[in-house]
Amino acid sequence: MTTILAGIEQSSVRTERLAASVVRREVAGREDERPVVLIHGNVSSSLFFQPLMLALPRPSIAIDLRGYGDSETLPVDATRGLRDFADDVASVMDALGIADAHLLSWSMGGGVVMQLMLDRPDLIRSVTLMAPVPPHGFGTRLDGSRCTPDAAGTGGGGANPDFVARLEAGDATDEAPTSPRSVFRSSYVAPGFADEHEDLWVESMLSTKTGLDNQPGDGVASESWPGFAPGTRGILNTMSAVHLDLSGIVGIERKPAILWVRGAHDPIVSDESFFDFNTLGKHGVVPGWPGEEAAPPQPMIAQTRRVLDEYAAAGGSYEEVVFETAGHSPHIEEPERFREAFLRHIEAHDGTVAAG
Repeated sequence: MTTILAGIEQSSVRTERLAASVVRREVAGREDERPVVLIHGNVSSSLFFQPLMLALPRPSIAIDLRGYGDSETLPVDATRGLRDFADDVASVMDALGIADAHLLSWSMGGGVVMQLMLDRPDLIRSVTLMAPVPPHGFGTRLDGSRCTPDAAGTGGGGANPDFVARLEAGDATDEAPTSPRSVFRSSYVAPGFADEHEDLWVESMLSTKTGLDNQPGDGVASESWPGFAPGTRGILNTMSAVHLDLSGIVGIERKPAILWVRGAHDPIVSDESFFDFNTLGKHGVVPGWPGEEAAPPQPMIAQTRRVLDEYAAAGGSYEEVVFETAGHSPHIEEPERFREAFLRHIEAHDGTVAAG
């Protein structure tokens, strides 16, 4: 049974696209305020947002994406990039009558929200990107060009099969480095972090649905190192540069203010991430690396900053906030500081959205 904290309510919302699970918190006397809509990342769910929602002074709603949490499990068409998820989120907001919200996103969810900026700007008052997927997708250089035409080394073929098997089996132990609990400790947070909600975080991770149409997806052979490229089905392929490019946010007319939050010790989204096969090759973890020129580690942080600088130059605005002691999850690692930064952002941008 899903663990719902006191003060949070869970319900199912039927749209024309899916039956989506949402968790929400109402705030007495503030029902008419513009809400916060929270979008989670990969191998997680809305459960990761519950403590933050309880600390916010305005209504908030977190949506489980398809194949996560208690939402319906539906195939993910990776050829659409993250649009399956973005369209689902828009359909839920429409069904709930949310015409204008502050969107807070985490990791893959950041890509979902950037896709919404492109497709449904009317829904967005402000944007918070926490450790977002790089806007040009995985497998690219600083300028967004692909390292190989097929973005070799990205997509479903790069998933650790033992981690996927343990997700499917519901392994809540820490018996192996590939157990979800061990992955949470080593990758979701900075070394040494611990809190009273770890069982909830692991429960959230274990809600991820596995298979070729979900986590991780399929893959194809590649003539380029390391020998595989993204397929067309499932989660990990949606974020490959073959299928994803969100840099078009630079040119959108309606430009919501962006708060970009990241942890200095994030091992997942960084300029030399060990979730990047090119980094693994450079450090000898995966043999046969063809060298820096052919397969450079992706500068994920620098690439995001480059696109956001262009966004600002085109009439938008953004603020970068670095949590020096946090990893991939600033909202749970430094909750009070994150809450304060987020509230400053949405309160400063509760009015008109800039036109680019």
